[in-house]
Amino acid sequence: MISDDQLNAFRISGELVRVVRDNMESNDVKGIVVAWDEESVMVRRPNKRVVKLSRTYIYIAASEERPTLVE
Repeated sequence: MISDDQLNAFRISGELVRVVRDNMESNDVKGIVVAWDEESVMVRRPNKRVVKLSRTYIYIAASEERPTLVE
């Protein structure tokens, strides 16, 4: 689970993040961290829609290489 400090750093920098939810790259969500609580994170996508995602997903900078998940 991603820490509050990491989320705050993404929010302050306004850096584009990639949320890896499963092995399929097409299911990734890219956007800017807007807000969070104990269980979820709000991410604003490029089309201006806001998505509520679980904090258990993998959050990385969009510029970094996508990790491969082991099933």
